[in-house]
Amino acid sequence: MRKLVRTLNHPWHKQRCLTLSPVSLLQIIFYEERSFQGRSYDCSSDCSDIHMHLNRCNSCRVESGCFVGYDRPNFMGNQIFLRRGEYPDFQYMGNMMGMMGMAMMDTIRSCRIIPMHRGQFRMRIYERENFGGQMHELMDDCESLQDRFYMSDCQSCNVMDGHWLMFEQTNFRGRMMYVRPGEYRNLRELGMSNIMRISSIRRVMDVC
Repeated sequence: MRKLVRTLNHPWHKQRCLTLSPVSLLQIIFYEERSFQGRSYDCSSDCSDIHMHLNRCNSCRVESGCFVGYDRPNFMGNQIFLRRGEYPDFQYMGNMMGMMGMAMMDTIRSCRIIPMHRGQFRMRIYERENFGGQMHELMDDCESLQDRFYMSDCQSCNVMDGHWLMFEQTNFRGRMMYVRPGEYRNLRELGMSNIMRISSIRRVMDVC
């Protein structure tokens, strides 16, 4: 069985070389202390409240797959996209995120797995809530809704295929929101993020 070796380079986590089998399970490990110290919790499914297993969470290691972390229980609040690699200090990461115009997160309270998706990506975006206003269909990344569709915002969407990240700023910057297949009639009322508007959208590819 052929193995995949990738070297990751991420703004706020350590670079590491990973050797993974294509059939590796999705896995993330949370630690109570920084630098992967203290009690730990291995997670391979959605977790609505990490504090049910640990008193706090100050670092994590993503062994395989992609996850979304939330700073509130039950998949609420600000979000961060976590790919394979090491995140040794959430407080440092939160400061870096703030400098980059993203939501400042100094802990993770819940997490959701992003399943691997192989196939086409397709979603319909709407200018207004309840699928009103302009409608456009996306099958690839969009760096700027304004430049491409003359849309200043996206307030509802229908995800038909694939998993997507929606960003507050152009070029996939700022606060983000994860959406999976389903209808989203009002993105502002989901309680998932403090995001003010949607300006760019990116696919979550099957190899993170």
